[in-house]
Amino acid sequence: MTIDFRFLFKLFLRRLHIFLLVALPVAVAGAWLAFALPARYVAEARLLVESPQMPQELAASTMRAGSAEVLQVIQQRLLTRTNMLEMSRRFGLHADQPNMSPDAIVADMRRRISMGLPGHHDGAAVVRVAFDSEQSDLAADVTNALVTQILRENVALRTAVVTQTLAFFDEELARLEEEMQSQTERILQFKQENRSALPDSMAYRRARQATLQERAAQVERELASLRDRRERLITVFERTGRIEGAGEGLTSEQRQLQELRTEMARALVVFAPENPRLRSMEAQIKALEEVVAAQIGASPDTMTGMSALDLQLTDIDAQMEFLASQKSMIERELEALAVSIEATPEIEVTLEGLERDFENTQQQYNQAVARRAQARVGERIEAQSRGHRITVLEQAVAPELPAKPNRRAIAMAGAGGGVALGFGVVMLLIVMNRAVLRPSEVSSRLGMVPFGAVPYFRTRREILLRRSLVGAAVLVIAAGIPAGLWWVDQHYLPLDFVMGRIAERTGIDALISTLRGAG
Repeated sequence: MTIDFRFLFKLFLRRLHIFLLVALPVAVAGAWLAFALPARYVAEARLLVESPQMPQELAASTMRAGSAEVLQVIQQRLLTRTNMLEMSRRFGLHADQPNMSPDAIVADMRRRISMGLPGHHDGAAVVRVAFDSEQSDLAADVTNALVTQILRENVALRTAVVTQTLAFFDEELARLEEEMQSQTERILQFKQENRSALPDSMAYRRARQATLQERAAQVERELASLRDRRERLITVFERTGRIEGAGEGLTSEQRQLQELRTEMARALVVFAPENPRLRSMEAQIKALEEVVAAQIGASPDTMTGMSALDLQLTDIDAQMEFLASQKSMIERELEALAVSIEATPEIEVTLEGLERDFENTQQQYNQAVARRAQARVGERIEAQSRGHRITVLEQAVAPELPAKPNRRAIAMAGAGGGVALGFGVVMLLIVMNRAVLRPSEVSSRLGMVPFGAVPYFRTRREILLRRSLVGAAVLVIAAGIPAGLWWVDQHYLPLDFVMGRIAERTGIDALISTLRGAG
C-alpha cells in the first residue's frame, strides 16, 4: 500500500481551519505567557564546607555527624513553616497579596528557595543558596539572610551537640562520685561492724590464738605446781611441825619479818616489855607486816600473829588466784578469737563483693573522666571553629539581568506546541474518517470501476458563512485564552506560582532538579 502524500496534503488543506483553531490559540497563549510572566531575579550565594582543621587522631570533635547530614538538618530547619512565614513577613514578600493563605505562602517560599547540597564526602564542598524574586535587591537580601541563618544554625547545632555531651559527662561524673561515696561509707561501716573478723587481721589472730593457747597451758602448769606445793607444805607441817624450805619462795620482806619475830621472842625472855629496844622492834615488825600484807593481798591486822606457814599459804593462794584470773581472761579471748576466725570467710566474701562494686564504679568513673576530657577538647574545637565549618565564599549580590522566564523559549515552545497539536488533531481526524473520498477507494471497497468523480460544489454563501465562523472562533479563542490567564494572574494566584504548582504536581520540577544535579 502506497501513501498518496498529495492527496493527504489536499485533505489537510481542506481542514486547515481546524488546524488554525487548534494551533493558533496555543501559539497565542504561549506568546502571551512569554511576555506576561513577570521577570524573576535569582540571587545566589556560595558557601564552602571545610573538613576539620585538627587531625582526628590527635584531637577529635564530639560532633560525629558529617557535613552532609548537618546541612540536611539545617535545610529542614530553614524550610520549617514558622521560619518561612517569618521570613515572608520580615521582607514583605507577599504584602501585595493579603488574601493569600499561610499554606500557599509556605509553598511559594519553599519553591523560591534553592539550596544545593553536596554529596557524602569528607573533603571541601560548595553549597549554593539562591532565592528568586521579582526585585533583584530583594532577592539578594533574602539570600544573604538565608546564608546568615545557615551559619547561625551550623554554629548552634554543633555547639548544642558538644555542650550536651559535656553536660552529660558532668552529670555522669557527679552521679558516679555520689555512688562511690555511698559505697565507701558502706565499706567503712561494714569494716567497723566487723573489725574483729576482717580478713586482713586473720594471720595476727591465728598467731594470737596460738600464743594464748600456749600461755593457757603454761598457766595451767603453774597452777598445778602451786597446788602441789601448798599440799606438800601442809603435809610436812602436820607431820613435823616445821615448814619445809621455810625460806624458799619468800620475799626478802617476809624473811626479814620472820627473823624480827624470832629475835623479838628471844628478847622478851631477857628484857621487859617496856624496853626501848623491844618497842623499836615492834615498830619495825608492824611496818614489815604492812609491806607483806600488801604483797600477799591481806589486811595489816591479819598479819599479826601469822606464822611462817600462814604467810607461805597466803602467798601461794594469792598467786593461784592471780593465775586463775589470767586463765579466765585467756579462755574468754580464745573463745572470741575462735568466733571471729569462724566468721572471717563469710565476711571476706561480703567485703570482696562490696570492694568489687567499688572497683567497678571506680573504673566507670575513670572512663567518664577520660571521656569528659575528650568532650571538653571537642567543645574547644567547635568553639574555635576547628572542626567542620561553613564559610562564605561569595555573598549574594543583586543581579542585573533576570534569570527567568526565558521568553523566547516559551514563545517558541508555544508556537511549536500549537503547530504539533493542530497537525496531530488534523491527522487524527483524517485517519478516523471512514468515508469514501476518492475513486480508488470505490474500486477497492465495492469492486466496481466508476466512470468519473464529481466534486461537491459549495455556494458562495456557504463559503462566506464557514469562513466567518472559523474567523470568529479563532478570534474568540485568541482573545479568550489570554483574558482567562490574565484573570487568574490578577484575581486568583500569580501565573508563575500556578505554573510552579503544576510542575510540582506533575513531577516536572523534580525532573528539572535531577537534570541540574547531573549537570
